[in-house]
Amino acid sequence: QVQLVESGGGLVQPGGSLRLSCAASGFTFKNYAMSWYRQAPGKERALVAAITSSGSSTKYVDSVKGRFTISRDNAKNVMYLQMNSLKPEDTAVYYCTKRGGLTYYQPVDYWGQGTQVTVSS
Repeated sequence: QVQLVESGGGLVQPGGSLRLSCAASGFTFKNYAMSWYRQAPGKERALVAAITSSGSSTKYVDSVKGRFTISRDNAKNVMYLQMNSLKPEDTAVYYCTKRGGLTYYQPVDYWGQGTQVTVSS
C-alpha cells in the first residue's frame, strides 16, 4: 500500500532553516507528481509547493517563493522541502502528498501523517 513518511520537522528560530523529507513506498515514485501542504492552527490545509514526476517543473505559493525549495530524488524515492529564512507564520504541520499522475495538476490521492514545524524564538 502507499506510504508517505515525513521527517525533519522541529523547533527552529526565526531566520533559521529546516529540511523536510518524505520517504515514499508502495507505488512507482518516478511516475507521480508530489507536493507539500501545510496546516497552521485554526486554518485550512493549503498547498506550499509541488513538483512534477520528473522534477523538471515546480510551483510555490507566493508566501514561500525564494525561501523554500522543493526537490525529489527518484532513485531514492524521496521528496524534500528545503526551508530557509523561516518565519513564525511558517509554523504548521507539513504534509507530504502524492498526486494522481505525472503533473501537479492532478488531484492529491494520498497524504502522509504530517510533521510539525514550529518557528519561534
